[in-house]
Amino acid sequence: MLSSQSMKYSWLLFLILVFTRCSDIHDDSEKAVFTYNESNGITSLDPAFTRNLENMWAVNQLFDGLVELDDALHIQPLIARSWSISDDGLTYLFNLRSDVFFHDDACFVNGAGRRLTAQDVDFSFRRLLDDGLASPGRWIFDPVAENGFEVVNDSTFQIHLNSPFPPFLGMLTTQYAGVVPHEAITMYGDDFRSHPVGSGPFKFAFWMEDVALVFHKNPNFWQRDEHGAQLPFLDAVKIEFVRDMNAEFLGLLQGQFDFMSGIHAAYKDELLTQDGELQPAYQELVNFQRSPFIKTDYIGVLVDDSLPFSANHPLNDVRIRRALNMSVDRAAMVRYLRNNSVYEAVNGFVPPGMAGFENPEVLVEYDLELARQYMADAGFPNGEGLPVIPLSTTSDYVDIIEFLQHQWRKIGIEISVDVLAGPAQREQVSSSNALLFRKSWLADYADAENFLGTFISKNFCPNGANYTHYGNAKYDELYSSAAQAKTDSARFAIYREMNGMIANDVPVIPLFYDQVSHFIRKDVSDFSTNAINMLDLKRTKKGVK
Repeated sequence: MLSSQSMKYSWLLFLILVFTRCSDIHDDSEKAVFTYNESNGITSLDPAFTRNLENMWAVNQLFDGLVELDDALHIQPLIARSWSISDDGLTYLFNLRSDVFFHDDACFVNGAGRRLTAQDVDFSFRRLLDDGLASPGRWIFDPVAENGFEVVNDSTFQIHLNSPFPPFLGMLTTQYAGVVPHEAITMYGDDFRSHPVGSGPFKFAFWMEDVALVFHKNPNFWQRDEHGAQLPFLDAVKIEFVRDMNAEFLGLLQGQFDFMSGIHAAYKDELLTQDGELQPAYQELVNFQRSPFIKTDYIGVLVDDSLPFSANHPLNDVRIRRALNMSVDRAAMVRYLRNNSVYEAVNGFVPPGMAGFENPEVLVEYDLELARQYMADAGFPNGEGLPVIPLSTTSDYVDIIEFLQHQWRKIGIEISVDVLAGPAQREQVSSSNALLFRKSWLADYADAENFLGTFISKNFCPNGANYTHYGNAKYDELYSSAAQAKTDSARFAIYREMNGMIANDVPVIPLFYDQVSHFIRKDVSDFSTNAINMLDLKRTKKGVK
């Protein structure tokens, strides 16, 4: 009798044969099929439920939005060939392309995909706000006024905001804003998650959950490259769901997978030198592409002296926090613990490369003598009289915390480490029951506001993500003034000032900015690696076509 795993792969073989026959692939070796592994699985192919990166990558192949980000994190037209914003910042007008068509599907008359219009954008956006759908992405329309969507005509769509919010256009680049046809929603209902119909470069073929997911090339895709060649170049995309990370690594080396994302601790030293370069043994087999990631790992400090838990604690003294901050040797940390696969967080909370944040001056340096002076000025020379400070973390970061424990002991600060399961640690932090805590912040959209808005007073947890309870009236005023700024340059200047305030007041101790790390087989070209770690296969080529 076949095991359940054997049965799964028997089904996979059957489906691949069907895929081959239905696609008229007589010699599969002539077709460019890009294969990658998704060890965490995929839960939905509906853009309304692209809460995690695994879903985002798949959905990005199937659906288009009004706008998208390029690899430099600049907003570019997609379904919208152009847009304009009113002088008061309240009205966004989008002029749509007339050559965008939905994928062929049984939900349409005769199965032929129809042209995408402004009515489809309106339907998709209103659907996202539907309480019955309960989409985790409805927040992208928080700035939109009540009944703020307006179809002007088939090719013109308007959005009206409650108040100016310059990052709004960037929020429309998220996969939540993918446009769907109402016919498919009517036909498939909740099963749209596994019967997606979009207008993107690839169209859905089949999905055997936990085994394989296949997309075919969309022959009617509207977009062309700079030479006029129709996109995409790949014939198909196949996603497998191997849970074992070591098996994924082996699959990359053997050619089962065309690329691998991220660096697992199990093979970190095998793949990378201590300087963060690809080991010579693999340089003929794969290319290593990396980019700064819009994610910051940090130690948070509860600085609210109005809470019984943190009242009168020495951490409320900014001099103690500054001493903690500048006694961290970030260069050693990222080299020895992360093989230089991340970047030192010396420029404040907002990571470099973020739109609206260009090359700020260095804000923190490793300086033990100055740290000791801050300790003495605060009344705790060499840590004398300072209580042991508890720090909350999860098991994935014990090595980092042990490093910090050693670093802070040099200036007389002792910490005790509380290692919790992820959900328990999140609950402890969000309920303001952790004085020091390890967290990370990953931006939802590529604008520095997504990082800096974390620290405004109205976002105190549990009402928001201000876990530190940092409150500063001037900071709140700057945040409000940034929304009223008439130009991006003026807004970005305010952002830099806000980032400097956070660095100066130290409600967080930034540790490192994360890195996107991609390992790509040598026969794959034009593979995009970007700071939002979005998988975009429109221009990717495999082999010689």
